[in-house]
Amino acid sequence: MSLVNIKIDGKDFQVESGLTILEAARKCGFVIPSLCAFNNGKCSRASCRVCLVEVKGARGLVASCVYPVAEGMEISISSSKAVEARRASVELILSNHHKNCLQCEKNGHCELLEVSKMVGARDHMYEGEQTPATIDELAPGLIRDTSKCILCGRCIERCKEAQGISILGFENRGFQTIVSPVGNRSFATSPCIQCGQCVNVCPTGALMEHSEIAKVDEAFKAGKKVIVQTAPAVRAAIAEEFGEKIGTSGTGKMVAALHRLGFYRVFDTNFGADLTIMEEAHELLERIKKGGVLPQITSCSPGWINYMEYYCPELIPNVSTCKSPHMMVGAIIKSYFAKSHDIDPKDIFVVSVMPCTAKKYERQRKQMPNDVDAVLTTRELAKMIKRSGINWAKLPEEEFDPDLLGDYSGAGVIFGVTGGVMEAALRTAYFWLTGKEYGKVEFHEVRGQASIKEADINIEGTVVKVAVASGMKNAKVLLDKIKEGKSPYAFIEIMGCPGGCINGGGQPYVKPLFLVNEDDNILETYREKRASVLYKEDERQVIRQSHNNKDIQKLYKDFLGEPGSELAEELLHTSYSSDREKYPESK
Repeated sequence: MSLVNIKIDGKDFQVESGLTILEAARKCGFVIPSLCAFNNGKCSRASCRVCLVEVKGARGLVASCVYPVAEGMEISISSSKAVEARRASVELILSNHHKNCLQCEKNGHCELLEVSKMVGARDHMYEGEQTPATIDELAPGLIRDTSKCILCGRCIERCKEAQGISILGFENRGFQTIVSPVGNRSFATSPCIQCGQCVNVCPTGALMEHSEIAKVDEAFKAGKKVIVQTAPAVRAAIAEEFGEKIGTSGTGKMVAALHRLGFYRVFDTNFGADLTIMEEAHELLERIKKGGVLPQITSCSPGWINYMEYYCPELIPNVSTCKSPHMMVGAIIKSYFAKSHDIDPKDIFVVSVMPCTAKKYERQRKQMPNDVDAVLTTRELAKMIKRSGINWAKLPEEEFDPDLLGDYSGAGVIFGVTGGVMEAALRTAYFWLTGKEYGKVEFHEVRGQASIKEADINIEGTVVKVAVASGMKNAKVLLDKIKEGKSPYAFIEIMGCPGGCINGGGQPYVKPLFLVNEDDNILETYREKRASVLYKEDERQVIRQSHNNKDIQKLYKDFLGEPGSELAEELLHTSYSSDREKYPESK
C-alpha cells in the first residue's frame, strides 16, 4: 500500500493511504476521542461528532473517523477550535443522558465518562429534555435502557456486521429517536439471538447483560449447596478485568477466587466439553454408518441455536441433539454427583460462569428444565470478586475440585475458540473410526480466526469434509449451501460469536481507542491472544483426547453405560422447535 505525507499539529508523519484521520492519528501516537468508532477506528455512522479536528483547506471542522488522509494534509487536533468543539459535542450528549452514573452497571467501563474526562466536559452546560425511557428487562440475556443511549449506532452496525440480522435500528425522529428492535419491541419478542455482541460495543450502560448475581446471593443465603462451573473461554479473559494484559491465563487465580467466594464445589466445564464430544462424535458416526441426515451441525452455541430456530428451522434435523457442555455438567451434577454424595438434588444450586449472554437464555429453555440455576458472565464473576475485597494480584494458583468431575482433556479446553469443537471431535472420531490415535493430535486445518474454514480430513483413506464458521453472517454462507442441497460436508461447527466463545457477549470489554501502547492493533489481535491461552493449556495436558479422560470413562462405566445410551439420551440430549415460546418474564 502506498504512503502519504501528512502533518499533525505541525509534526511530519508518513502513513498508509486509505486510512481515516482517526486511524492515522492513532498510529502516529495521538488519541482523538470518539464514541461511535470501533473495530480499530472504523466508524459506525460518524454520529457522535466527538472526534472533530481541523484540516487546512477544509470547510469547517471534520469528523476524523470518516475523513480520509491525503498527500500533504495538515491536521490540527489541539487547536482551540477543535478542542472546544469536541467538548461541546460531549456536553450536548451529557445533556440528554441518564444522570445516576453511580447506579449504572457500566460504571468503571463507561466510554462516555472516559471521553468526558478527556475533553474536559462540564456537566449541566446544556439542559436537554429527557426522552421518556424504555427499560426492557424481559429477555433472559439482555437489558436495554434508552435513557443511557447516546444514539452512536455502534450496536446497530455490530448486529448487522457480526450476525447479519439487523435486529436493532433507529426508531422515531428528532428528540424522540431511540435505538430498538422494530416498533420498540422487547428483545424477548423480537428475533434476537441474545448473543450480546451489541453489549460488547455499547459505550454506555444502554445495553447490558441481565445480571443474575442477586439470584446466586439468594441461593447462598438459603443454605443451598452452591456449585459453580466455569467455561474454557472465561479463563482466557478474566485476568483482563484485573488489569492484566490480554492473553494472560487466569485459570489458577480464578479457581482460588471461587473457593474464597464460598462455593461448595468448583468444577470445570471442560469436563462437559469432553462429555459433549463423546456424545456428538458417537452421533456423527451413527449418522455416517446408518445414512442419517448430513451434514451434522454442532449444538454448543445457544446463540446459533436461537438463530436456527428463528431463521432456518428446516435445518433442525441436521443439528446435533447434544446439550451444550455446561448444561450437560448441570444435569450430571444433579444426578450422578448428587447420588454419589447422598445429596438431594433440590438442595443443589448450579451456577455456570460463561463468556456468553445467550447461555442465560439457554438455561431457561423449556427443553432443559433445572439443569442449571443461574448463569454469570465473565464480567459478573469479576464484579463478585471485586465486591468481596479479594486481591486478584495476591491470589495463589489453585486447582479445580477433583471429585467425580475433576479431570479434563486438552480437547475440552479448546472448545472456547472457533474450530475447537471441530478439532476435539475429530480427535475422538479418528480413534473410533481407526482404533488408533491420530499421530499429531492437532488438526491445524480448522484453527485460526478466519470467518469460514474448510478442510478435507483424511482418516485412513476416508476423506471427511468439514467446515467451521463463527458469527451468523458467516455461518449463513454454509447454511445456504445445505438448503440448496449443495453442501459437501459431513460435519459443520458453528459458533454464534465471531471468533468463538473467547469473543462472547459476556467477556471483558475491549476499548482500543484509549490504548496507545504495544497493543496498538489490539482489535485485530485480541482474539488470537485469548485463543493462545486455550491452545497453550491444551498443549500442557497429558491427556488431549476426550475419550481418554479417565473421569469420563468412569462416568460411562459407573452411570451412563455408553455414548448414546438411554440414560445418556435422557440427561445429555435435547430437542428443538420452530414454534418458539416467548421468553418468560425475568424477575
